[in-house]
Amino acid sequence: MLNVEFRDRGVYLPEADALVVADLHVGRAAASDVAYPLGEASDLSERLRALLDRFEPDEVVVAGDALHRFDRVSVATERSLAGLVDACRDAGARPAFVRGNHDTALDDAVVEATAPSDARDDPVRDAYELDARVRGDPVVVRHGHEAPPADESAGLYVVGHDHPTIGIEGNRHPCWLYAEAGFRGADVLMLPAFTRLAAGVEVNDMSAREFQSPFVTDADALRPVVAREDGDWTEFPRLGEFRRLL
Repeated sequence: MLNVEFRDRGVYLPEADALVVADLHVGRAAASDVAYPLGEASDLSERLRALLDRFEPDEVVVAGDALHRFDRVSVATERSLAGLVDACRDAGARPAFVRGNHDTALDDAVVEATAPSDARDDPVRDAYELDARVRGDPVVVRHGHEAPPADESAGLYVVGHDHPTIGIEGNRHPCWLYAEAGFRGADVLMLPAFTRLAAGVEVNDMSAREFQSPFVTDADALRPVVAREDGDWTEFPRLGEFRRLL
C-alpha cells in the first residue's frame, strides 16, 4: 500500500505534505428536501479543522465537486466555502481546488473566498500536481469524472467522484479504493465523499463499467480501505477476492 494516512474520508500524503479531500458538495443541505437543518457548514468546517490539526499539512487540495449545485452559488454556500478556506489559512495550509463535474460556478466562488497566490498560480484547476512522485512520476489530483489527456504523466492519480462505500455485515462504510497500476500504468486512489450528506455508492458487486469514473478499469483489482473509530484503518483484499468473503 502507498505511504499515506487515511482519516475521516480524507487522505494525507506525507511526502507531499498535502491533505486531499473530495466531494464536499457544499450547498447540498440547502438543495435537499428536508424539514430540519443538517448543520452542513459546521460539520464540514469542524471535520476539516480536525484533519488540519492532526496532520498540519502544507497544502489542502479539494479533488472536485466542492460545490453541489451546477447553476448558481448562494450566499450561504459562498460563506461555507470561505469558512473552509479560512480553516486552511488559520492552519497555515494553502487551499487548492480541482474542478469536478458539479463545479461549473466554482471559479467565481473561489475568487470570492481566496486569492490565486494561495494555490501557487490558479486557485481552480482541472488537475493539481503534488510535490511527490510514485515510481518517478508525479502524483496528480483530479476529480475523476473524465479521463486525462493521453500524454499526461502520473505515477498516482488521487480522485473522487464515485462516493464509494462498502457493505460489511449489513453496515455500509465509506471507503477508499486503491488499485496498483490501475489506469494507464498509474496507481489510482479513489476517495469517499467528504460530505456526510451523500449516501454513497456500495461497490461490493459493481463491475468497472458500473463506476462513473473512467479511472476504474478493473473493479476486481480495487482494494478497499475502511477507517476505524480509533483513527487507524483496515486494508481489505482486492474486491475480486473480498466479494467471496462477504
